[in-house]
Amino acid sequence: MHKSDREHAGLIRMSATHGIRAYERYAGKETIRRIEAKARPLRDMHILHMNSTYYGGGVSQLLSSLTLLLNSLGIQTGWRVVHGPPDFFSVTKKFHNALQGAEINLTGRKQELYEEVIRENAMRNHLNHDMVFIHDPQPLPMIAHYRKKSPWIWRCHIDLTAPNPKVWNYLVPFIEKYDAVVLSSREYRQNIRTPQVFSMPAIDPFSIVNRELSESAIDERLAHYGIPTDLPLVVQVSRFDRWKDPLGVIRAFEKARREEECTLVLVGNVATDDPEGAEVYRSLLAHRGERVIIQSVQDGALVNALQRRAAVVLQKSIREGFGLTVSEAMWKGAAVIGGNVGGIRYQIRDGENGFLVSSVDEAAARIVQLLRDPDLRARLGHAAHETVRECFLFTRSVEQYLDLIGSFEPDFRLREMKEPSCGGSANPGGPGREP
Repeated sequence: MHKSDREHAGLIRMSATHGIRAYERYAGKETIRRIEAKARPLRDMHILHMNSTYYGGGVSQLLSSLTLLLNSLGIQTGWRVVHGPPDFFSVTKKFHNALQGAEINLTGRKQELYEEVIRENAMRNHLNHDMVFIHDPQPLPMIAHYRKKSPWIWRCHIDLTAPNPKVWNYLVPFIEKYDAVVLSSREYRQNIRTPQVFSMPAIDPFSIVNRELSESAIDERLAHYGIPTDLPLVVQVSRFDRWKDPLGVIRAFEKARREEECTLVLVGNVATDDPEGAEVYRSLLAHRGERVIIQSVQDGALVNALQRRAAVVLQKSIREGFGLTVSEAMWKGAAVIGGNVGGIRYQIRDGENGFLVSSVDEAAARIVQLLRDPDLRARLGHAAHETVRECFLFTRSVEQYLDLIGSFEPDFRLREMKEPSCGGSANPGGPGREP
């Protein structure tokens, strides 16, 4: 085995599962004791999460950490994914885009394919759990194929600011079969009968993407991929998705480099449930150059290294349910420029812990400003780290899941929930529930 491969393997081994008490160093004893107390009466439960992929994007990262920690708390928690042919995921990607406001030709054939593949998945999956969480639109109709014996919750991670009415109206009958809907922000609230709960995602400080790295480990990862460090790094990490505006990032970089020398690194992956990802990635390759590095890899340690070494981190999304990579970079003390949309606005307070932008020109100007002012980068980075520590750490998200799990009546009605507070939250609404 090559030396760099041995070191990388070491990074993976060091990311072994952590119990809840390991988080005490970040969340404090009181929070950990409260989580343990809330988990204790739920230990006889068997819970299932289902989404559309085991890797690629924020949902799989969230579920990877969440399912392991709930099991370590004594709550038997499983994770399954929906299976289907490429045509199925092509349709669900169009649904995803339409829920974020894109146009769609909603044909009967698309609906038939969607429902037939889900029917097949329901035949393969015997869901007799004490609680079922279904994530995003891909497996949404699963609920229609079961005699429901426990609460079912739909967790939607998408920016629902202005969903396409054709797709939304088609999906509402499935959504209203659920006992609760969890959205990332009150801004995404919809006019449905199902109770809606609002809870932001959060990052796991012990995941490979977020755990502490030495300078030598950072150097090794960057060298392994041939990423030069002679000039300041401008970095965006995200799936190759047009909603992340990678072309806009390249254009902003090209404008900025006319005034300040720097290197752009775009790192992403092509998830199994996103057939458009490969197309978007290929469309960017013509822009590759000595100072424009575009990598499609699934390497959490590389993401970690880039976010720690970057002079500037961007997440220039034009729609964003939350944007987990924003909190990831903020946790590492990076100076972050985010699109002024969706969940990014709940993480970044413009000018206080990062910058919000609405155009290529604004992004370019902020890149130049940050490259020229290391003191500003340090001040924003420190405030960003504190924002994540107070509001967007994994323990807060785990506690909210425990509150939700424990808040159903025997007839599956959702009781009022008292949510944990988030001191100094960037989220003006905070978590909560509305009927």
